Amino acid sequence: MIKPGKQQVFAVDNPDTFNQTALQVFNYQAANCEVYGRFVSGLKINPADITSAEQIPFMPVEFFKSHRVVASGDVDEVVFTSSGTTGVITSRHHVTDVSWYEESFRKAFDLFYGDIKEYTVLALLPSYLEREGSSLIYMARDLISQSANPDSGFYLYNHDELYQKLQQQKATNKPTILIGVTFALLDFVDTYQIDFPELIVMETGGMKGRRKEMIREELHSALCAGFGVNAIHSEYGMTELLSQAYSKGEGIFYCPPWMKIITRDTNDPFTLTDTGKTGGINIIDLANINSCSFIATQDLGKVYADGSFEVIGRFDNSDIRGCNLLIA
Repeated sequence: MIKPGKQQVFAVDNPDTFNQTALQVFNYQAANCEVYGRFVSGLKINPADITSAEQIPFMPVEFFKSHRVVASGDVDEVVFTSSGTTGVITSRHHVTDVSWYEESFRKAFDLFYGDIKEYTVLALLPSYLEREGSSLIYMARDLISQSANPDSGFYLYNHDELYQKLQQQKATNKPTILIGVTFALLDFVDTYQIDFPELIVMETGGMKGRRKEMIREELHSALCAGFGVNAIHSEYGMTELLSQAYSKGEGIFYCPPWMKIITRDTNDPFTLTDTGKTGGINIIDLANINSCSFIATQDLGKVYADGSFEVIGRFDNSDIRGCNLLIA
């Protein structure tokens, strides 16, 4: 099976080219990813009978906890690992060509926010910095480097230093984005208040048991008040994928053209739900070419007619995930 290249995947710009590329990726991964191929075979599905992206079987995300999910014979360049509470088995995403990840998040950022070089990027990601293998830290580090701005950087628990930097950015009127794990952003505004309407605050989810869970409206209201902004942006991604969706407010996410969300019936994983109805979130991530691009997550959500979606919770008994775990 022919493996689509970056030029094809990242050039997807309409439903027809998405469907065609998704089918090519499916056939390639069904033949070359042993774990996914066995999953498809176990369902008694003949890949030749699949004619649309909606018919493609979605592999449970839990497989990344017990298997090396790869569709490439190359050695790993990096292994991303999920965060988890003590005693919880974490996922491992074996990435044999990290340039796919870099191109995916760089192109997506440019699509949603414009040239990274125009921004100061501040990252408040303590729990991620304190462990190995975080794909979010990899992305944030690259964006900080790409910003080419000496004011960009990471913050751990040095909130006073971050507050001073935000005041400085406000005074010099520099476009600034603050990427933060949810509990750390809340910890910050518990102590510091700033009126910085131009600031982009992007929460990445994750309370990690550090604070009580909050509904999205309550959380975003607290952060809006603390930072003096009108809306809170969000990033939706996960260790097992190489693409992210973004929300610029109200918890409504949009995917880059090479990513798509489809929802499934909560009782029958092989039946898809209608637009606007709550279901389990299935993700197609064409950038995840050397692994599995068709993942059934444990998140619950709704997809709308324009392709946007919202995350409204988790299936019962799901272990806590780092990105993005807001309950609306």
